[in-house]
Amino acid sequence: MSKVLDIKENISKVIIGKDETVTLVLTALLAGGHVLLEDVPGTGKTMLAKSVARSIDAKYNRIQFTPDLLPSDITGLNVYQAGKGEFVFNPGPVFCNILLADEINRATPRTQAGLLECMEERQVTIDGVTRQLSEPFFVIATQNPIETSGTFPLPEAQLDRFVMKLSMGLPEKNEEVGILERFLGEKKNALLESLGAVATMEDIEEMKKQVLKVQVHPQIREYIADIVVATRKREDVAQGVSPRGSLALMNCAQAYSFVQGRDYVVPEDVKKLAVPVLAHRLYMGNSYGAVKSGKEIIEEIISEVTVPTEEF
Repeated sequence: MSKVLDIKENISKVIIGKDETVTLVLTALLAGGHVLLEDVPGTGKTMLAKSVARSIDAKYNRIQFTPDLLPSDITGLNVYQAGKGEFVFNPGPVFCNILLADEINRATPRTQAGLLECMEERQVTIDGVTRQLSEPFFVIATQNPIETSGTFPLPEAQLDRFVMKLSMGLPEKNEEVGILERFLGEKKNALLESLGAVATMEDIEEMKKQVLKVQVHPQIREYIADIVVATRKREDVAQGVSPRGSLALMNCAQAYSFVQGRDYVVPEDVKKLAVPVLAHRLYMGNSYGAVKSGKEIIEEIISEVTVPTEEF
């Protein structure tokens, strides 16, 4: 628990006023998932990803997604070496612990799909040979929601691989002033470059084991199931949340409880996480003329589903 606080405090040296977003990113990390940060340019998405990576003594790589990027540019490929007379595997940037997939929706669907096996199974298969990725393996992807030219929307199968979809949001006035004061007289990346690691990969793996021990009361499990089943009964949703989504919600609730210093999940944890974990998993079909967003639908369901009242 103290290591989580150390990481949050370290990140706050660079990121101002986004404590809840930072908490949710760390929750996703400890839940063993990946995060999609969607927001307008200049809100600090890349800065947050780099701050998380610098706070943990782990191997970090960054991929700038572009339309001409190939799957092999992500996973690596076998290269023939004449001196040895054989093919030698040249690993791609995905062989790391924390991967920043910057502007992921600028790559073609074929290239986006190159991350599917990596994110879900923690492995890469090339020319029939499967190679395991090291743990922890955490993908932080970013995308810009307002640009459509030169972008390729993530397919539902790819979105489902992200345990959470988050938004940084624009800062309030006092936060904006704090940002100006923080970077006054500093080079743009000076504060980021000064960040040192406050946790190791072993610390993260140990905390992930502790997360698995967080208690989930049977009524909480039923509460999660009620929410997920409700998404499948909505007439304005073509396809509701899959079992992967319900497992993601439970795992994230355990991790969030751990980050909050508890060893048991309460209904408020589930309510807090329902939108970031479930909203992006709803498939609306032909969204033309759609009245409600996934976020609004999940919020409606949360307000309608009966909350467990037993003392936890």
